[in-house]
Amino acid sequence: MGSKLKKIPRAEHPQPQAFRPAWQSLNGDWQYEETNKTNIDNKFLKAKKFKEKIIVPFCRESELSGINRKGFIKSAWYKKEFTIPKSWGKKNVRLHFGAVDWHARVWINGALAGKHKGGQASFAFDITKYLKKGKNKIIVNAFDDTRSGIQASGKQSDKLESYACFYTRVTGIWQSVWLEAVGKTYIDNFKITPDPDNKCFHVETLINGCTKNITFSAQVLDGAKTVSKAKAKAGTITRFTVPLKKQKLWSIQNPYLYNLQFELTEKKKSIDKVKSYFGQRKVEVRGKNVLINGKKVFQRLVLDQGFYPDGIWTAPSDAALVKDIKLSMAAGFNGARLHQKVFEARFLYHADKLGYIVWGEYSNWGMDHKDEAAKLPAINEWIEIVRRDYNHPSIVGWCPYNETPKEAAEVQNATVRLSKELDPTRPVIDTSGWYHSTSETDIYDSHDYDQNPVTFKKRWDSTVLDKQHNNPADEAWAPEKPFFVSEYGGIGWYGNDKSAWGYGNSPKTIEEFYERHEGLTNALLDNPGMFGFCYTQLTDVEQEQNGIYTYDRKPKFDIKKISAVNKRKAAYEK
Repeated sequence: MGSKLKKIPRAEHPQPQAFRPAWQSLNGDWQYEETNKTNIDNKFLKAKKFKEKIIVPFCRESELSGINRKGFIKSAWYKKEFTIPKSWGKKNVRLHFGAVDWHARVWINGALAGKHKGGQASFAFDITKYLKKGKNKIIVNAFDDTRSGIQASGKQSDKLESYACFYTRVTGIWQSVWLEAVGKTYIDNFKITPDPDNKCFHVETLINGCTKNITFSAQVLDGAKTVSKAKAKAGTITRFTVPLKKQKLWSIQNPYLYNLQFELTEKKKSIDKVKSYFGQRKVEVRGKNVLINGKKVFQRLVLDQGFYPDGIWTAPSDAALVKDIKLSMAAGFNGARLHQKVFEARFLYHADKLGYIVWGEYSNWGMDHKDEAAKLPAINEWIEIVRRDYNHPSIVGWCPYNETPKEAAEVQNATVRLSKELDPTRPVIDTSGWYHSTSETDIYDSHDYDQNPVTFKKRWDSTVLDKQHNNPADEAWAPEKPFFVSEYGGIGWYGNDKSAWGYGNSPKTIEEFYERHEGLTNALLDNPGMFGFCYTQLTDVEQEQNGIYTYDRKPKFDIKKISAVNKRKAAYEK
């Protein structure tokens, strides 16, 4: 089966916050084979040619991959030839993967170049020492066993078919693959911490191969105009502060972004440059309030699963990422829970530009929380995720787990403490819904799919205002902290489609849908104890048909009506 795509797919730079001009996409045609063997089969390392072709970065289950095969497999093999541009000279070469589900092993010209566990996090290897002149060969093996219990797989179905709120699986490479040229000494990673209170921001960077006489500098630009500069003597870890005398804040109403350029110099000679950007904003919890730049912002969130009919977990184009955000905003939402999936960096880039707030989450479903083998890979991957996405102003909080049972408490609590160490600038929810296991969580929430607006309102009027909680087994409940219903609605609207699924009973008429949506939403908007809500969900996904839009992104309802309800002023804002 051939793919619809003729050009290199997803050819845009995958990480706009860390741009170097010397880069090369490896997306497009790769040789491909698959097997259920769990060990490394040397025949694939020795084979001159694999039997099939696949289009990267799309998973083999997707139509856009050209494979479109959805049965279970445990091992996917990829092979491609590439040539390093002559203009890169003697620079080091890094090989980047946006994401590979789940355990990736990479060979360059027959030598094992690196390994990585985790289906959501981005990773890279320095492959310089394995390269040769002319054509080079890359082989990737992805081991992926959704049913093992040791993998965080999110909403991927553990059955042959999709069912209820579980969808088509994602195997192997599902985000962009690219090469990047860097100097012998280069900026490996950096953190940008806004500090609006002191009209500055702080930089912490990891420099690979740092020697004695290296200077690190930062140049801040308002458009093309330089507005601030700072520099410091570089070490392996370099920290310094950059002033912003006339600062412009990033907000939902005005998502202002400063351009930023980092540079390493040695004896006044430039040896590395990285272009980036940042937003100057502050998120804090104060009492029962979650504030952005010191102001109450009612979080009108929508649950976004990030699935696509033709690409599954991978958007078919960069424009499709922008479209999803704009569809959400058109329906009156100002942000999203990025649900059970770590969205690609370019989605966050567009959220930064559009002033769309999001919660960074993890795909913890699929983990057997009682299995020790599942815990370390999940924690290691969460570290990688927070580090990759730390600099995005659109992210207003972290939520590493979703609907976890009591036996998850140990790893859940450890992850909360770890999140606060990695990022003390954002609030953390230990788990969304179900069992809050630690008093260290900054925010409490609950999921409620009651379809009756009257009983829904009655419960939350008493629960929040009378400082009671609807889950008596929830040991960590503390009424003085911020609270919101982080999943509600899920109103199924699917006509006579008997294969469709939604929460509760489907409305019999469109008027009944509007009445139910308005009643449920008003119950939360009118409750001063709520700092936000999260409606399920943005789009239908396969058989789960409770979206505001269809799976192919067409409106199911009068979007202006939906928006008018969602955007009505909340009691929290008064």
